[in-house]
Amino acid sequence: MTESVDRAFDVPFLHRLRFTQDVLGADGAALAEVLERSGSRPARTLFFVDSALVEARGDLTGSLERFVAQRSEQLLQAGPILTVRGGEACKNDLGIVEEILRSIHDAELDRRSYMVVIGGGAVLDAVGFAAGIAHRGIRLVRLPTTTLAQADSGVGVKNGVNFFGKKNWIGTFAVPWAVINDASLLATLPQREFLAGFAEVAKVSLLKDPELFARLETAAEAVRARDLDVAMPLIAASAELHLDHITRGGDPFEVKEARPLDFGHWSAHRLEVLTDFDVRHGEAVAIGVALDTIYSALVLGLSKTDCDRVLRCLLALGLPLHHPSLADHERLFEGLEEFRQHLGGQLTLTLLEGIGRPVEVHEVDHDALRTAQQELAQFVRSAGLSVDVSSR
Repeated sequence: MTESVDRAFDVPFLHRLRFTQDVLGADGAALAEVLERSGSRPARTLFFVDSALVEARGDLTGSLERFVAQRSEQLLQAGPILTVRGGEACKNDLGIVEEILRSIHDAELDRRSYMVVIGGGAVLDAVGFAAGIAHRGIRLVRLPTTTLAQADSGVGVKNGVNFFGKKNWIGTFAVPWAVINDASLLATLPQREFLAGFAEVAKVSLLKDPELFARLETAAEAVRARDLDVAMPLIAASAELHLDHITRGGDPFEVKEARPLDFGHWSAHRLEVLTDFDVRHGEAVAIGVALDTIYSALVLGLSKTDCDRVLRCLLALGLPLHHPSLADHERLFEGLEEFRQHLGGQLTLTLLEGIGRPVEVHEVDHDALRTAQQELAQFVRSAGLSVDVSSR
């Protein structure tokens, strides 16, 4: 005799998203407010900072020290401010994750302590992964320092590092305690990285908000000129669309077979690996979105007008649209199986029937995909651009 007891249950989460102009200065209350005292004790806090930001802003460590000192009754700095090597390198080295875990242990953090990480998406991922597995979860506060992380990954509930030569093969789902998108943290971001983040703005607007995509088209020149009065509202809109998807989309931890926000990502993740991460994630997403847009036009009836709008918008934003590695079809198409394995079940890709009209498909016509790659290369040549993003 077999008895079965199946019981569904929900776990309540609160996702805190803040937008500031000077989080370590005039807007410091926004950060202090999310670092709650633990009973009668100050909030025990450990800070991690992206090495690239430390190099670009020599005053950052001092600003953090002053931030804590001015709130000594509320905050307890649990240890020295720690620097984490920035860029994809920190996701390719498990030794860095081990160092982060050691620092958590040495600082005697517990589940009601805080880890505040200030950095780009890769550093947020590595520190977030350590936070997610230490004590089965320590409160993580993210301060993203790239447009890509502010518009997309920094708001998400995923953490991961690379392994077996595969993107984010090891990772966790963990809702951050808070995310603070601060405009001043973008000040020293190199132009290449600044522009790369808008690939994610384009992606989410194509899937969810045609009006936002139209705004992005109009704003492309101002974005390239780094007009923050124009750029920051676009980043905020993208972040809120991601937040809506996580909190209202019904599948925040990707239990289903689809990853609806990963339009263009199957080839993007593969392209990063094929180029040994010389192509930045946002650049790879721009290329992946361009490729899947043309494929959507060839196979799913996306209009030529809409296809051209997407390609020209990405081009106007100063994003690369091709890389020679795309021509290595056999190695590129391995990304389809890796994408499927990451979720399990049948292959599920999100493509476009129209702007704001996503559709899920479970099969890919490889011949049409090869044609899409060739048409993309021709589009780039006709625009008078090199097809080699590594020359940027």
